[in-house]
Amino acid sequence: MRLTKFTDLSLRAVMRLAASGGDEPLTTREVAEGMDVPYTHTAKAVTRLRELGVVEARRGRGGGLVLTPFGMRASLGWLVRELEGEGEVVECEGEAPCPLRAACRLRGALREAQQAFYASLGGLTVADLVAAPTGPVLVSLGPRRGG
Repeated sequence: MRLTKFTDLSLRAVMRLAASGGDEPLTTREVAEGMDVPYTHTAKAVTRLRELGVVEARRGRGGGLVLTPFGMRASLGWLVRELEGEGEVVECEGEAPCPLRAACRLRGALREAQQAFYASLGGLTVADLVAAPTGPVLVSLGPRRGG
């Protein structure tokens, strides 16, 4: 299974915010620059993460993005499933439906594999992802405020 670029970017943004520990909120621009990705893509990812309750955006002086307590303990399996959606690995219907769809065993096997993929991620939390040595590397990425 291959994750979309949107999910990859969203996970990296969550990891960056988790590594900062909420001590120093980061702006969307700082997160984007630290990961060397376009601001607009990062802004879309942050919007979705806010909708999921994983990220909080604080306004005003000293504001920025912080990971919520829920976001820190969120299951990686749940988060990836939410970001990816419930789509199937292969498209059997659609404009040109597969002629094998009525008797195909591949679709079911791939669905099982997809569920196993999500289940294997289910035991990991966002906090697990930023344990050493990853967290310190994430904190060192990109520009710092006042720098």
